[in-house]
Amino acid sequence: MDSGSGETFLSCTATVEWMTPQGSISRKLSLKTASLRLIRNEFKEMYMEISSDKQQATRLALKGINVFKKFMAEGKASIKFQEVGCTVFISNAPPTNLVSFLRTIFVKMTGDKDKHLNTTPSKQTIRAKLLSGKAQAFEEISPVTIADLTKAKCKVSKATATTPSPPTKKRKLEEAVRGPAPKKLYSPSPLTTTSGTTLHAFAGIGDGSGSIEHLCQKALKLPLVAQKWRKCKHLIIDEISMVDGAYFEKLEAVARYIRRTDKPFGGIQLILCGDFLQLPPVVDKNKGEKRFCFQTSCWEKCIDLCYELKEVHRQTDQEFISILNSIRIGRVTKEISDRLVKTASQKIESDGILATRLCSHTNDSKMINVSKLSELNSEQKIYSAQDSDNATTVLDIQTIAPAKLVLKIGAQVMLLKNINVNAGLVNGARGVVVKFEEGFPVVRFKNKKEYTARTERWYVKNSNGSLLCRKQVPLNLAWAFSIHKSQGLTLDCVEMSLSKIFEAGQAYVALSRAQSLDTLRVLDFDARHVWADSKVLEFYQKFRRRIQQMEIVPLGRPLADKTNKKVKLREILKKHMSIK
Repeated sequence: MDSGSGETFLSCTATVEWMTPQGSISRKLSLKTASLRLIRNEFKEMYMEISSDKQQATRLALKGINVFKKFMAEGKASIKFQEVGCTVFISNAPPTNLVSFLRTIFVKMTGDKDKHLNTTPSKQTIRAKLLSGKAQAFEEISPVTIADLTKAKCKVSKATATTPSPPTKKRKLEEAVRGPAPKKLYSPSPLTTTSGTTLHAFAGIGDGSGSIEHLCQKALKLPLVAQKWRKCKHLIIDEISMVDGAYFEKLEAVARYIRRTDKPFGGIQLILCGDFLQLPPVVDKNKGEKRFCFQTSCWEKCIDLCYELKEVHRQTDQEFISILNSIRIGRVTKEISDRLVKTASQKIESDGILATRLCSHTNDSKMINVSKLSELNSEQKIYSAQDSDNATTVLDIQTIAPAKLVLKIGAQVMLLKNINVNAGLVNGARGVVVKFEEGFPVVRFKNKKEYTARTERWYVKNSNGSLLCRKQVPLNLAWAFSIHKSQGLTLDCVEMSLSKIFEAGQAYVALSRAQSLDTLRVLDFDARHVWADSKVLEFYQKFRRRIQQMEIVPLGRPLADKTNKKVKLREILKKHMSIK
């Protein structure tokens, strides 16, 4: 079905019912493929026109209506025209288009009400209506302007009291999605997750090189991959900012091909997580310019709803949170610059634990770690990972645990797994090796606690569906880390040089790894090293504008039931994923 376009036109399935005063249906009109259009007559009265290829247009005056929009997120709504005893039931509408259409009705009707309050119809106008023998002339109404929106918002604010909902918590979102979710749910990421797989491994198309036809055949020839595609109902992709647009388009085409359907993404429910203002896609220079997923032609077809999670969990320092929020969008004031420059002289080391240096380039971090380790005079111990048969290459890519770990007393290390959250032994915690006991390193962390690092396990799923395992001591050298590898970590003792920053969002990712301003040291802060991608800023600007438009309530006349309440994220996820 054509999705339609604009704020005054909507393609959908429509059922129109006319009721008698006694409540029985006197006439019914069912249109599988309907076009709804907002129009005005020569007297500036607004109508909704309902038409189809095989049906003469029906026009209903937009007066005294009630709009039921509880299931607007599912592309459903109903409009009750009380004066003529008629109800229009809308379904199969693109949710975004439906929101724009209903918003236009409300905004335009609000403006009309103001005009009617300020003007009284003249005798000449009434006489013209009564005596006019010619057919009425209709024209499409003009799109909603900024001025229209401003007036509508002012009117709503005077008529409706709204209570802000509490900020959405990522943990609660994960519980809603992962906890009681159906079995056929996959959660890959561009890099790796602790309970999922990489996107490349899941899709079975490698790095996406080649034509769409070639990739479809490639995935189809892998029976277990094809089976996963066919059985998948819900697909969670984390760190979506790092997925290249071209790869996303190929994934979408492969999904439709293997599942033998023309539905967007093969009918799979997509849940994409991430921040486009963080690290962008990594693309081979020979493969052309990088594109974000939202720049692709299939984004609007696949993504119906967008939400912004606003509560910060990594930091609690409000001053630091405010600084990071500004840097995220590429905004650096003199106050922010002065505050970060000031961190260059602060001492953040304690009890033999040195700050981890974050580097913009991976090779720089490797060289620093090798150099610093060689400077220690103590005896070295080597820990080699125990991997599933012939899976070392895959596990190197999909796990953070190193295949080979060389340690000495005095080595600066980082914990790679949550061992005891209450004791502060969490992923990213910094420490120093103080001794070896029974062949295992004993690490003293910044909170003074000591921990004997014994072998832990990391599990990942291979492209053929088998479970791979790596056994290794949960530590890595931490004199230096790359910004890219640090994504997802919270560091309690970190310093950085931003002079070699080469990507939009890289400075923000580096700075936001710090737990607080007191645990951060920026050696060479310069506002010129901070910028945000203009395309991403424009995307978020449009997204927030759309959210604001969705929140203009009520549509039509206020209703006394729950249909005027915002649909909460958890409720939508439950509805879409059939969570009990």
